[in-house]
Amino acid sequence: MSTVNTQQTLMYNEAAYSGEAARQQITQNRDAFAKIGEQLRQSPPRFAVTIGRGSSDHAAVYGRYLIETQMGIITSPSALSVNSVYNTPMKMEDALCLAISQSGQSPDLVATVKSLRASGAFALAFVNAPDSPLAGNADHTVRLCAGPEKSVAATKSFITSMAAMLQLVAHWKQDAELLAQIERLPDLLEAAWELDWSAALPTLEQASSLFVLGRGLGYGLSREAALKFKETCCLHAESYSAAEVLHGPAALIKDDYPILAFVQNDETRPGFEKILKTIKGNGGAVFVAGLSNSEFTDLPSLDAHPVLQPILMAQSFYKLVNATSVARGYNPDTPPNLSKVTETI
Repeated sequence: MSTVNTQQTLMYNEAAYSGEAARQQITQNRDAFAKIGEQLRQSPPRFAVTIGRGSSDHAAVYGRYLIETQMGIITSPSALSVNSVYNTPMKMEDALCLAISQSGQSPDLVATVKSLRASGAFALAFVNAPDSPLAGNADHTVRLCAGPEKSVAATKSFITSMAAMLQLVAHWKQDAELLAQIERLPDLLEAAWELDWSAALPTLEQASSLFVLGRGLGYGLSREAALKFKETCCLHAESYSAAEVLHGPAALIKDDYPILAFVQNDETRPGFEKILKTIKGNGGAVFVAGLSNSEFTDLPSLDAHPVLQPILMAQSFYKLVNATSVARGYNPDTPPNLSKVTETI
């Protein structure tokens, strides 16, 4: 039995700060994002690539869906080893390079940004450490404003990375509705932190494995949630797009197999609900945020614009996973075999 107090972990308190971190980020970077948006309109990129590891890469997945759905520009993650290990130059003229990192120190991220920039890309870095090597090799740096993050498990830096992606796209598109929604985000994050997702806790405390599902704008969050279960709870969790889970992985679903699903209220919702009904019929114990249906266990979520919902659900999820870690006898701040900064070549 863990002696850790759920509300005294670094993870809990850092995640709880996300609303204030987003507020500072929005205030401090409004002019910078406006200038970046103007530059991207004046010199539109033909395509975009994202660079990140772990939680930063998951935030980049959210950014990918934003850029593709809002701007119609193909966006793909960069294979970092192509630049950092194979040393293969890329043809990056008229391309946008988006790098995300809490520390900005990992050599493979720095090498990739440096290489892609030298090959013609406009390199933009979202970094929590503005004096980092990654920031020094980008054309423009936006500070995440997450503040010190001491828990090994990233929380507020993931939230602020998603928020930065949303601000980038809203200013790039000059979308008045999205810009107005961004101003609501800090208060909504604070409200999302107060939501009670403890209905899932008894099942997760005893689980040996689970699936985490998302689709579209919510897929990056499903990947982040699966990572957090593994690193803080020593709980095997796999993330799938809802569109992929029936293509093989569903063979594992039986006998109340746990399923955690994040469903934002956009075009993906009707198909997602149909898939969850199929999973429920196959024996899955389905916990859903964003979709009230008596067939599933509802995890409360806020009524907000679909582009905000994955960010808000992430905030509610962090409170749940912190409690799950403690309930399973772990300390989420000190997961085994992990360190805060991982430097990959």
